[in-house]
Amino acid sequence: MPAAADGHSTTRPTTRTSPVPRATTRPTAPVALGIGLAILATLVWSGSFVTSRALGDSVPPVQHAFWRWVIALAVVTPFGARPAWRQRALVRHHLPYVLLASLLGVTVYNTLVNQAGVTTPAANMGMIMAASPVLMALYERASGVRLGARRVTGLLTACAGVVLLVGLVGGGASFSSGDLWMIAAACSFGSYSALLRRRPEGLEGVSFLFTTFLLGTVLLLPVQLVSLGAQGGFTPTPGTVLPLLYVGIASSAVAFFAWNKAIGLIGPSRAGVVYYLQPVCVALLSWTLLGEPTGWAQAGCMALILGGVVLGAGAGRG
Repeated sequence: MPAAADGHSTTRPTTRTSPVPRATTRPTAPVALGIGLAILATLVWSGSFVTSRALGDSVPPVQHAFWRWVIALAVVTPFGARPAWRQRALVRHHLPYVLLASLLGVTVYNTLVNQAGVTTPAANMGMIMAASPVLMALYERASGVRLGARRVTGLLTACAGVVLLVGLVGGGASFSSGDLWMIAAACSFGSYSALLRRRPEGLEGVSFLFTTFLLGTVLLLPVQLVSLGAQGGFTPTPGTVLPLLYVGIASSAVAFFAWNKAIGLIGPSRAGVVYYLQPVCVALLSWTLLGEPTGWAQAGCMALILGGVVLGAGAGRG
């Protein structure tokens, strides 16, 4: 105890302070990041539907998918090959899961989209793909996750906007085989997105991305050889190579990394609500690049979709 100048000791009253509880704050930063990444992936993928439609007459669908993933694999390899090799034991242990994710997300999904692009307008492709968020939500609810009234309301609101948009844009159009291909693609992508929620613990995102790209490309190789034998190759021109570079780099390497990370941060149902922006983006791109008409009624439906996205993708639980 310190002594005073006159030799007497001084005692200072001690007061006990109870620990102040930390204010509990919602993890808004990870949610905002996850929503931003989901929006980025959705915007980039919107362009890939236009690309699939544009290459439908010049590049066979399987070859389109194969070269897309070869380019994507070349982009990801410098970043993902070493981590994947370091985690090879974990990948081998969970090989059935990784194979299923590769099959659904790489081999099947984009091949079906390209096949649909041969006969289906880009706007229809984007609108049919809007069915996948419903499947994501159903998968997540079946796994025991509580979606909350707010998210369900946003999901239904955005879904109503998509249904109205389909009625306005495709009301007089006949149902083509490409629409069936797109329905199958939507189911494949919804299943892949739900599967991401169960990614093995410890498996790094870049390792998972590289492994699925590699296995998905290998699974495509036999079909690629059949396509070359039956349909022949395509002529590399700026009109074919540049779109393939876009889907290989932006729509595959960048968008899939962003989407996979978003699923890990906010879950498939909330990311699925964001994904409802895709038909809006595709419709706008189709109007801008392909000259497909868009009027005030379509704009109203897009506003309804946007409102549902804002409502359902918010940070709140309820």
